[in-house]
Amino acid sequence: MTELLQTTIDGVLDGSAYALVGLGLALSFGTLRRLNLAYGAGAMLAAYVGAWLHQRHGAPVAVVALAVVGTAVLVGLYVERLCFADAAGGRFGKNFGKNFGNNVGTVNGENSGRAALPVAGHDGREVVALASTFAVWMQLEQLAVNLLPRHLNPFPSLAGSSQWELAGLALRPERVALAVLAVVLTLALAAALRSTRAGLAWRATADSRVAAHLVGIDVPGVQRLAFAAACALSGVAAFAVLATDGQVTPMFGMWVLVKGLVAAMLGGLGSISGVLIGGWVLGLVEAHAQTLFGALGREFATWALLLLVLIRRGGVGRGA
Repeated sequence: MTELLQTTIDGVLDGSAYALVGLGLALSFGTLRRLNLAYGAGAMLAAYVGAWLHQRHGAPVAVVALAVVGTAVLVGLYVERLCFADAAGGRFGKNFGKNFGNNVGTVNGENSGRAALPVAGHDGREVVALASTFAVWMQLEQLAVNLLPRHLNPFPSLAGSSQWELAGLALRPERVALAVLAVVLTLALAAALRSTRAGLAWRATADSRVAAHLVGIDVPGVQRLAFAAACALSGVAAFAVLATDGQVTPMFGMWVLVKGLVAAMLGGLGSISGVLIGGWVLGLVEAHAQTLFGALGREFATWALLLLVLIRRGGVGRGA
């Protein structure tokens, strides 16, 4: 019984980390209704900048934390401008829209490629935006590897050498702190989206860009702000997770994207409060799968969960 309870606690703690890295994905999808595949790579590049400052310049932990969050925001704004600007697939989407409009002719005497760029179109630019984030993913990952070519790089560690013992159960303080951070950030963000003017604008933009635009909301500005906030959350998550491990590898970007995406999908992609439940579900399933089937069983459980939720829902959740 003690072993079962320890595995369950470990699963909840791991799941809290998954929820933390998935929080930014849920926020950005909730506002944009589009998936940013470069999300994990942006967090990875920010983490590598922090590790570079730590290794090469001996930067203190506070400076590294600020650098990671700041870099994540700058990278996020770069991705937003390139791939999602004006909710039309970014510069790639605009070019696609112009070409599409020229090819199919005009609507009411106007080029259809110019139609309502601030409020999103349905002429294939969503696909272009998704593909462009994949290209940027490769670019950001290569930049990170060029910055620190070694496979394993030290990261400032906040992990202690002691652990709490309670009724035969072992708890590491830094993992508990990470779980508390995930819960606090999730609940605070969900409350902000429900009760603040900015949150109302974000939700209105997510529900209908056309309606938000007509009532005077600066849709591109709201989108940019939400994207910056989501990427700041990815920076916070990257620092918090890596500070418990004390190292970063080139696999970190993929880990952030996969774990965060599965957690967000389980909770309803676009649901802020749901990502916490999704992270816990993923953590629990992985922990018990590893106990029963080993490390391979753990990874299999991750992908099986994602497949099952896609089949069952046939779509994605909405709301805060």
